[in-house]
Amino acid sequence: MRLLLLSNSSAPGHGYLEHAREAIAHHLDGVTELLFVPFALADHDAYTAKAAAFFTKLGVRVRGAHTAADPRELVASAQAVFTGGGNSFRLLKTLHERGLVDALAERVRAGMPYMGSSAGTNMACPTLRTTNDMPIVQPPSFTTLGLVPFQINPHYLDPDPASAHMGETREERITQFLEENDVPVLGLREGTWLHRTGDRLTLHGLPAGARLFRRGAAPVEHAPGADLSALLTTRARFDHRAG
Repeated sequence: MRLLLLSNSSAPGHGYLEHAREAIAHHLDGVTELLFVPFALADHDAYTAKAAAFFTKLGVRVRGAHTAADPRELVASAQAVFTGGGNSFRLLKTLHERGLVDALAERVRAGMPYMGSSAGTNMACPTLRTTNDMPIVQPPSFTTLGLVPFQINPHYLDPDPASAHMGETREERITQFLEENDVPVLGLREGTWLHRTGDRLTLHGLPAGARLFRRGAAPVEHAPGADLSALLTTRARFDHRAG
């Protein structure tokens, strides 16, 4: 598989996707038309136009998955797919309703390049359960594309000791997830991304890097350039309480 999974689509001081421009250009080398999945936001036309404005600079045409009565037909003929960020519950609900969960997964496993950002990166995991989003709609299942066998938490934020915020931190939420599920969770900080080619998985982006959580172990920091290929051998166990 060929995956590019970004934590975020916008970074301070950069335009939309510009912080990862070189990585995106490399990922889409040889691609002339991209299928964009805009279902995480309500205005599909405007979102597609925003994506097209960036990809046009790379010489790549963009077509929105919402423009076909049956978007599975577009997936079947797509050269590559980019699933944009927004609300991951709304995105997944629409993917299930339009029969795109299996359609996308099958094409990507067959070699079609997949790119996701934020909610689109959540879709690459086995389940939606490590998203940060509010469930503004109810999908029929939390099952996502399963392009990687571990979980990702995009936009991962470290606890701020100076903050007056009294709610749960991301670390606490992930720890609670691991009490009920036995699967690694990679916290991708802003400006970072994962690149997968076949059985090789590497971390890239800003020096902040990523934080890896496992049940029963202290979190481990990983810097850009880290080889995380071992995560691709994960055997996830969901709804499995720590004993």
